[in-house]
Amino acid sequence: MEVTASMVKDLRELTGAGMMDCKKALAETNGNMDEAVNWLREKGIAKSAKKESRIAAEGLANIYVDGNKAVILEVNSETDFVSKNEEFVSMIDTIGATLLKSDVESVDEAKCLATDDGTIGELIVNKTAKIGEKLSLRRFAIVTKSDDEYFGSYIHMGGKIAALTVIKGANAEVAKDVAMQAAAMKPLYTFPSEVPADVIDNEKNVLKEQAMNEGKPQDIAEKMVEGRIKKFYKEICLSEQAFIKDGDVSVGKYVTNNGGEIKSMIRYEVGEGMEKRNDNFAEEVMNQVKGN
Repeated sequence: MEVTASMVKDLRELTGAGMMDCKKALAETNGNMDEAVNWLREKGIAKSAKKESRIAAEGLANIYVDGNKAVILEVNSETDFVSKNEEFVSMIDTIGATLLKSDVESVDEAKCLATDDGTIGELIVNKTAKIGEKLSLRRFAIVTKSDDEYFGSYIHMGGKIAALTVIKGANAEVAKDVAMQAAAMKPLYTFPSEVPADVIDNEKNVLKEQAMNEGKPQDIAEKMVEGRIKKFYKEICLSEQAFIKDGDVSVGKYVTNNGGEIKSMIRYEVGEGMEKRNDNFAEEVMNQVKGN
């Protein structure tokens, strides 16, 4: 069967694949559009598998809320350029909406959830093939609240940082203020009670050595540590940090002054703790153009 330019155009619009790939797919499947789509999907899957070794440390973090349930997630791409791609953003929205309807706890479980475009795992693979970069669902958390609690959500830097808080009592404005605090000030923990014992012990040892190096006797140094560890908590614990809108009170005090109580906080910063690409993206594009 003759493969016409119109057929190639239709298949390209349907799949987003390249013109020559569409032409070859139609030739391989004798012009059958459905089989050509499958042929391209199979080829796309094979292509995406080669991308598994690439570093995907860019992307977006987002928050989705429906009543008493919320989802915070991070989806990665290889370049910041792709994070602005409408198809990438739409994919994240689909994943978020699907997770909101579920109670899964792991990324592997999430990948098995059904969407209108296959499972989440299949959706990511297909978008990887179409967009041309490794894409991955890195992490997510499903959070629930009671009717007397409020979600606070804040997205910073266009989706590079997302913070989700739950506040009991108070109001939605207070909850959002706390989420904004978390996004801006990067607390590692919500409360001092959450800081692991080994982290505290290590900090105390460091502070003690600092005091003794300043010439303080050991007993005095140990007393100084107790004061300095409180300063440490003010740096890493949300409830102890100085409130960004009023430095005279802590975040915890701000919430209690408004009749509320901090229940939880989750903060995602895209790519934190991951190896970053250090190659020149413009150079990569030029190499691809030359390769074509």
